[in-house]
Amino acid sequence: MAYDDVVSYYEAYREDLRLLAGAGRLEFERTRDILKRCLPPAPALILDVGGGPGAYSCWLAAEGYEVHLLDPVPSHIEQARLASARQPSHPIATFQLGDARALPHADGSADAALLMGPMYHLTESDDRARTLGEARRVLRDGGVLVAAGICRFASLLDGLARGLIDDPRFPPIVRQDLACGQHRNPTENPEFFTSAFFHRPEELAAEVQGAGFRWVRVVAVEGLGWVAADLEARLTDAARCEQLLGLLREVESDPALLGASPHLLATAIR
Repeated sequence: MAYDDVVSYYEAYREDLRLLAGAGRLEFERTRDILKRCLPPAPALILDVGGGPGAYSCWLAAEGYEVHLLDPVPSHIEQARLASARQPSHPIATFQLGDARALPHADGSADAALLMGPMYHLTESDDRARTLGEARRVLRDGGVLVAAGICRFASLLDGLARGLIDDPRFPPIVRQDLACGQHRNPTENPEFFTSAFFHRPEELAAEVQGAGFRWVRVVAVEGLGWVAADLEARLTDAARCEQLLGLLREVESDPALLGASPHLLATAIR
């Protein structure tokens, strides 16, 4: 698959704002919570592959990690540079426009690799396998992989939560997603997302394991937290936010609930 439609979508969409509020902020807080528990201690070297505008790269750099960001979208690289410049004492180490299927890094050079977008924007299984193979190549023995997936049921959940199913163009998209996971948006409505592959939880685990990783674990990111009443107010109150994160942590790997989370994270060891 070419990245052309994905790049075009993100060049017109403010991905740098998505994680700042509501369900996006919950995704950000939960992802950080999971990363804190699975990444090696700083100052480990982390490759943020498909790192977008640098939200996780900036946070990890501020935590003392050496972070190298790669993304296929030119505007994301520029946004990440600007974000990094706002924390001059803990900048992102390098920025590179590139492809997850051909990483410009040496064998065994990284302590951890984050795949925060490639596993769903590469819609062909061969391309995802190449990406996982590249991640395994650049990781040292014992290095950590964290790979994000979008859940097979995400468009159904989103369509119900935001009323998108009332647009007659959206239900056919949902039905295709449910049938095969191949998400396509033939409309001009950016709310319907761009080309992607939506994994079932067990499919994401199988792909990571099939690439030769061990100790593969898939957890829910938002889990059921996106249905919480007054979500934004809860996330901005430190005590209530920690209560929510703690409860979601309790059920993050429960197989019965994984499919109710819009995003998934697979963690594994090289």
